Amino acid sequence: MGIDNIYIRNIKNEDFKDNEYIEECLKELIANDTNVVLTKLNTLINWGRSNSVWPLTFATSCCAIEFMCLGAARYDFARFGWEITRNSPRQADVVFCCGTIVYKMAPVLKRLYNQMADPKYVMAFGNCAISGGPFKNSYNVVLGVDKIIPVDVYIPGCPPCPNAMIYGMMQLARKIKMQNFFKLSK
Repeated sequence: MGIDNIYIRNIKNEDFKDNEYIEECLKELIANDTNVVLTKLNTLINWGRSNSVWPLTFATSCCAIEFMCLGAARYDFARFGWEITRNSPRQADVVFCCGTIVYKMAPVLKRLYNQMADPKYVMAFGNCAISGGPFKNSYNVVLGVDKIIPVDVYIPGCPPCPNAMIYGMMQLARKIKMQNFFKLSK
């Protein structure tokens, strides 16, 4: 089967490269004296970081009930290395904002976020955390947790199902894997 006969949706045939392309890239890396070992070490460290995330749960309403399902045998988010939920922000890597955030809780959430060590991440679970949900016309509801702290992953739903939560966690793990741990500069 030649390259001309391959059909994959949203990928052009011109985007496929043969093995000679890989060999040319390798020669270019060697010629430029690129430190390939550091790149592989970066990948290894980010793999470990993405598979051992310790969440801090900030659950205020019904999304928390759906979040509790993740620890049960049916969904078992321990297989991703996320099962150690922390009660201290100093030991957590990611904040799970589950549910409605009111203005009275906003300073508490901001303080918890500021106490976390870098790098830190935030996931917004449910419509209430994303945009205020059905309570957006209330005088005391914050219209999204992103008005208080920066959000990395949004998981929509009212409440989101555990499968959607696992998908959001996988997206955050993917984001962590793509980061440059050593922050190389030339």
